[in-house]
Parts: sequence; structure tokens; C-alpha cells
Amino acid sequence: MLFKIAWRNISRNRRRSGITIAAIFFAVVSSVFMNSMERGTWDRMIENVVNFHIGYIQVHQKGYWEDQSLDIAFECTKELEQKFNSIPDVKSVIPRLEGYALAYNYSDTSSMGVLLVGTDPELENSMSELKQKVVSGTFINKNDKSVLVAEGLAKQLNLMPGDSITLLSQGYHGANAAAVYPVKGIVKFGSPDLNKQLVYLPLSEAQYFFEAKDLVSNVILNVKARLAVNSTLKKAQAIIDSSKFEIMGWEELLPELVQARDMDTTGNIIPLGILYTVIAFGIFGTILMMTKERQYEFGVLTAIGMSRAKLAFTVWLETTFLGLLGVLIGIALAAIPVFYYHYYPIRFGEAYAETFAKFGMDPLLATSTDLKLFTDQALIVFIMNSFLALYPLYKILRLKPLEAMRS
Repeated sequence: MLFKIAWRNISRNRRRSGITIAAIFFAVVSSVFMNSMERGTWDRMIENVVNFHIGYIQVHQKGYWEDQSLDIAFECTKELEQKFNSIPDVKSVIPRLEGYALAYNYSDTSSMGVLLVGTDPELENSMSELKQKVVSGTFINKNDKSVLVAEGLAKQLNLMPGDSITLLSQGYHGANAAAVYPVKGIVKFGSPDLNKQLVYLPLSEAQYFFEAKDLVSNVILNVKARLAVNSTLKKAQAIIDSSKFEIMGWEELLPELVQARDMDTTGNIIPLGILYTVIAFGIFGTILMMTKERQYEFGVLTAIGMSRAKLAFTVWLETTFLGLLGVLIGIALAAIPVFYYHYYPIRFGEAYAETFAKFGMDPLLATSTDLKLFTDQALIVFIMNSFLALYPLYKILRLKPLEAMRS
């Protein structure tokens, strides 16, 4: 009976109920959109940085990540690749042979240190969309004896597609490594660091260059979704020899990026606190107004013998129902801008593009559509509303019927 009374009271004064619901759904929309924009910005930054080069999961021999030496290369057998490919969330397995080299352009007498990446071009493209980053020339294939050069490096060495680049390095177990390769294409990266040092070579040719036949320095497991990284890590660790290999996720590979994200999230506690304080005052204002307007009603009900406890519980239920309605409407309305700006992100002009490029990001802001954002923010606002709904209970339990009916 009390539930029915509480529900009917909502429609009895539609204006008052509408104001309360509006305050609550505005709170939900504001908190969801703010958190979605922050999460979306970091998700895109992480995706850009990770998919540019590092990958979400790397497999290599123990000690390689600290030393980065070709001497710690290993053979990635077909059997090992099949084991990794058998993991449900693994999209592709990308073997690489990476090493540092000195790049020359003899016609221009300029030189520069580079990171030479030997990889399967098609598999690499499945993760980093490398083919779409070609700004001049053409993309390489796995049988080519030519290279892709990052745009910044090409400018430093005055290289164009069709020119030749000379590479000097130290190969596997101290072997001399030297060769001249034609430049087949120029690729442009958002990250300035990558754009000034990367040279791509087909994996078989890189193994020949470094005299590391059938060897790779690391294997990247390209996962279907970032949320599947932790589960994929555990499954991969279970199928390989942990005494010989180590598997590292992107958070371990890029601790600086994780720290920056955590610091930014911590820094947002203050503006979020201010937002929730404003939201709380807005909701409390409507509850205060409702309580003041209904003092006469409360006085009459208690005077004719209604239990204060039942009356207080009925009013709390009414306020809670209003909170639930406001939260549900808020989630529905918040989904509109969140999904819109996820698929049609805010794009910045050329003036800001260079600033974003320094962080390896595209010049745009997109929201995150993570369901947890909606549920978490809605739950926070609902709990806040339910707590503030205790104020009418306090007033009813201390109510003096005669004074209330005179007011």
C-alpha cells in the first residue's frame, strides 16, 4: 500500500515531480558526458600509441626488453604461432626482427640513426594500418627488397620514393650488416619520435640483413579488443615456457603512459568533486522545496493518526522513485551525445594538430561508450539522491502537527 501511495504522489504534483526528475537527469547527463570525454581521450591516445608500434602484447626471450639486443633473438616456429593463434581473442600474430642501424644518403652526404623493423607487411598493416599511412610511393610486400621510410626521417635524409638508402649495423652475434635498399614508400606517423626514426623492411630481408636466419626479436599478439588484453596474457602464459620467454602487456611496456593517465585521472577528482557538489545542491534544493511545500499535508496526516514512520518511509520511497526515474531518463539522454561524439568526434583545426601530434594523437576528441561509465555515474547520482532523501524523514520525525498546519 505504501508503495502505491508513493507512486501516486509522483503524478499528484507533476510540476514538482518534473523539477526533481529534471535535476537528477541533468546530473546524470553531466557526469556521464564529462567522464566519457575523459575516458575517450585516453582510450584514443592509448590506442594510437600502442597500435602505432608497440602492440598490446609482446612475447620475447627473457632479458630482451631490458637489453634490446639482437643476440637474444629466438626462432618463432609454426607450432608456436599456431598456439598463439588458437587463443580466441588474438586477431593476428606478428613476428618482428628489430635492430638499430645508421642510415646514409650518399647523394646528400647525410646520415641518421634509425630503428629498423623487419616484419610481415600485411600482418603489420592489420594492427597499425600502415598501408593507410603511406603518403608517397607504394606499400611494400613480403617478397620485396626495398624499404618504407618514415616521413620525418625521409626529410632529414632528403629521400624520395625511388632513391636509395644505405644501412649500416651490427648483426646477430656481432656479424657485419650493410646493404643498400631502394625506398619504395614514405609513411607518416602521428608520433614525432616514430616519424623520425622508423624504417620498415620485409621480415625475410631483415633476417638476411642482420644474418639472423629464421630468428625474430619479438612477437606481437594483436588482440581484438583492449579489454581482452589481461585474459589473453594469462592464456598466452599458460601455453609457452615461462622459463625461456616473457610476455608483457602494454601497461608494462609503456609505464610512462600509464602513470600519465593515472595522474590525469587523479587530477580530475577536484573538478568531479565540484560537479558532484553542484549536483548534490541542485537535488537537495528540489527536495527542500518539496518538503517545505508539503508541511501542511504532513501535519494533517500525522494529526489524523498516520504513523510518522510510515509517512517518512512513504516520502522516502517517493523521492527514491523520482531518483530512479531521473537516472533512467538521464542514461537515455546521456547516450545521445556520448554515442554521437564517439562516431563523429570533435575535430580540431590545424592550429591544434601539431600539439596533438606531439603526443602521438589525432587532432580530435571522442567519447567512450563503455557501459560501466553509464552504470557507475548513474549509481553515484542515485545513491546521492537516496541519501539526500533522508532530509524529509528527519523533518517528518520531528514534525509538530499544529505548527505544520499553521505554516
